[in-house]
Amino acid sequence: MEINLPDVRAEVEAAFARYETALVTNDVATLQELFWRSEHTIRYGIAENLYGSTEISAFRTARLPVGLARRISRTVITTFGRDFATASTLFERATVPGKIGRQMQTWARMPEGWRVIAAHVSLIEA
Repeated sequence: MEINLPDVRAEVEAAFARYETALVTNDVATLQELFWRSEHTIRYGIAENLYGSTEISAFRTARLPVGLARRISRTVITTFGRDFATASTLFERATVPGKIGRQMQTWARMPEGWRVIAAHVSLIEA
């Protein structure tokens, strides 16, 4: 298996950047687009466990667009072959002082493009 093919890695980096922009601007349509529309998609959040794209979509729609700005660091994107990747990053928000957020995503190439198929977000003490 080929790890980090340059063209595949660039595609995932672009999808990840698009997701990050949508997240901090509360672009719900793009966030929903970038998550795989499936009952098999999972998102473990800071205070919620979401199973399936219907639950994830409901969470995104109901979330208040307040305090979304954040600074990310130590982002690591690793691709495996041409159709699978992981993305991990740390983040800090001024609205949550003293905490560091961790975000991990599993991405898969679907017929409609790169989609998050599993995600986990958590906070720890800085």
